[in-house]
Amino acid sequence: MTTHLALLRGINVSGHNMIKMEALKTTLEAIGFQNVVTYIQSGNVFVDTEEENASKVGFQIKQEIFKVFGHEVPIVVISSADLEACLKNNPFLKEKDIDIKKLYVAFISTALQSTSINDLKISQFKPDEASIDGSRIFIKYAVGAGKTRFDQKYIEKKLNVTATIRNWNTVTQLLKMYQER
Repeated sequence: MTTHLALLRGINVSGHNMIKMEALKTTLEAIGFQNVVTYIQSGNVFVDTEEENASKVGFQIKQEIFKVFGHEVPIVVISSADLEACLKNNPFLKEKDIDIKKLYVAFISTALQSTSINDLKISQFKPDEASIDGSRIFIKYAVGAGKTRFDQKYIEKKLNVTATIRNWNTVTQLLKMYQER
């Protein structure tokens, strides 16, 4: 049995793509996922399955959400190793007096090249900062996520990928939940 964490993008935001977590849990259990656990309303869901391929799990969840709820929801599926790498590799955590409320991680559907940072043209968003690590982009917002144009839509457009962003609090809580499973 393999545990996967599916990060759903764009649900329950400003009244759009509304999905109650209990209904999502029931829906996923009905198609054979086990030990389904959700975390907060923004679409973080753990599932256990015999399927080891994360892309197949994401596709299955995406199809079922569309079938049951009628929403086209992009999904990035990550492992506990992905979350552990966040803690280990986030360059902004090394900064003295870092405000973790300004730290975010964009989880990307495919691994990026280190040169992809050039494609993002992050310099035009100064003082926001970003660093690429495989299929993650570590972000430090100067003011906050709600006051920048360097967001998931921008990342997706520039890199031609699916992306979903989580704040640092959520990342650490999801890792804790993974470890408790």
